[in-house]
Amino acid sequence: MRAEAIIFDVDGTLAETEEIHRLAFNETFIRFGLDWYWNRPLYRELLDITGGKERIRAFVASRRPAEGTRALEQVAEMHAAKTEIYTQLVAEGAARLRPGVLRLISEAKDKGVRLAIATTTSLANVEALLQSAFGVPSSSIFEVIGAGDIVAAKKPAPDIYRHVLDELRMPTFACIAIEDSRNGLDSARAAGLPTLVTPSVYTSHQSFPGALAVVPDLDTPPVSLETIARWRAADAGW
Repeated sequence: MRAEAIIFDVDGTLAETEEIHRLAFNETFIRFGLDWYWNRPLYRELLDITGGKERIRAFVASRRPAEGTRALEQVAEMHAAKTEIYTQLVAEGAARLRPGVLRLISEAKDKGVRLAIATTTSLANVEALLQSAFGVPSSSIFEVIGAGDIVAAKKPAPDIYRHVLDELRMPTFACIAIEDSRNGLDSARAAGLPTLVTPSVYTSHQSFPGALAVVPDLDTPPVSLETIARWRAADAGW
């Protein structure tokens, strides 16, 4: 049985955006007068925490940096500034879709498969990426976009996927999720969704037990609606 809907994660799945997020965080720290710098190894650790505001709070709690108390009082303002920086970078062309993403989305649209997004990143970040990548409003491609703080519990909790499924009014067995991280996989599976994983630069070290399949990207091998259907049929666990 083919998937009647595909639900995509965004950061690391549609595009390799995490490095842009890291740069935006560091620029935000400068703007707020904080002597903080998140290098790549540190940011890889922090990505175990989903959500930008949550990531800042986790950094303060674990590392106890200078000015941590002040930063906690300004988390909302800092995150808003970071979003502004990120969306500007994306608008300037800093992010590109990962291999195979455009092809699979085009195939799905041509064959009437419904498309949705389930992400912990903000709606502004999603819209900036999709506008830059597709040149059209996100609503013209994705029927439902679940993003940011629309649910209280973020991935690996299943809430965002359950929200999207409710909006689509579709059962889990008719859908498939595409993720890049262990948190995303656990979130989708907890919602009952078969999940394809395409690890990103920042999640390639993770393991993905329970995934329908794990492939380097959607072009390796070429992932189509037909191959997804074959994987679903072969996976007795689902």
